[in-house]
Amino acid sequence: MLPYLLRRTLSLFFVLFGLAILIFVIARIVPGDPARIALGPLATAQQVAELRADMGLDQPFLAQLGTYLAGLVQGDLGTSLLTSRPVLDDILAALPATVELALFTILLQISLSIPLGVLAAVYRNTWVDTVTRVVSLIGVVTPGFVLAIILQLLASYTVTIFPVTGRIDPSLGFAADVTGLLLVDGLIAGRLDVVGDALRHLILPSLSLAAAGIGQVMRITRAAMIEVAGRDFVEAARAYGIPERVVTFRYMLRVAAVAPLTILGLEFASLIGNAFIVEFVFSWPGIASYGVRTILQKDLNAVIGVVLVSGLFFVVANLIIDILLGFLDPRHRLQLGARD
Repeated sequence: MLPYLLRRTLSLFFVLFGLAILIFVIARIVPGDPARIALGPLATAQQVAELRADMGLDQPFLAQLGTYLAGLVQGDLGTSLLTSRPVLDDILAALPATVELALFTILLQISLSIPLGVLAAVYRNTWVDTVTRVVSLIGVVTPGFVLAIILQLLASYTVTIFPVTGRIDPSLGFAADVTGLLLVDGLIAGRLDVVGDALRHLILPSLSLAAAGIGQVMRITRAAMIEVAGRDFVEAARAYGIPERVVTFRYMLRVAAVAPLTILGLEFASLIGNAFIVEFVFSWPGIASYGVRTILQKDLNAVIGVVLVSGLFFVVANLIIDILLGFLDPRHRLQLGARD
């Protein structure tokens, strides 16, 4: 798989380069003057013209694109109009919160969707199967932001143990200055109170993001397990007297896991995009929440930076899924070898 991985890694840079050009073009043709929006309606025409010159918006389009790409190669994403700081600094400050939320969400999806899918397949056409399918359908059809508001209302008036805003209780006075992930840094510092509080803050937003993925992966796992159950190697394993639990989890699930694992990879890659409204609802200080504020202010440099980070997540997640599929399914390794 090494030649394939090298080729995919190289293609990652070309994909991001093309994405940078595409989003730059879209950002420039969207109606509205970023300088006027940043300064407000009371600014004079001279003030707007000066800011446009500072932003390079008075230059020809190709000159603007060349300047931006040259800065991008050097790691310079420009300056944010919203915060007056380098966009890269803003993204690096907000990224750990989104990464922690995304990792906890995908862990929640894996720990719930696959076991429930297996359970539905094992007890096919029983009340267990019916309940799991109904729950999965509700999760798929309910928008994340609607579920976020419902959970927020329930936590405010009924189950009050879960905080409805923020990432951690400010009274704890803890700063995640090692990895930026509160759970990890709390463990490193030996602050179990921080870990517990961070977990309580993670539950509601992660459930809002995970619900659709849990329902989708659960249904796919169920269908894949039912399809694999009729294979010859499964019947042979049962004929040899291998316990049903071993047949289910060691033989059937390994083959059936290919389809749900692919979906989980796509779910993880799309979490930043799906998290925009959810982070905004829960006042989660992540990159998606930052992206919403920059879009409302038409902060072009920041918007392009957020989109590039989302694209990076998507490409890297797909690369990781290809590697995992190669380990789980030998046929996938053979296909990769044939391509090379």
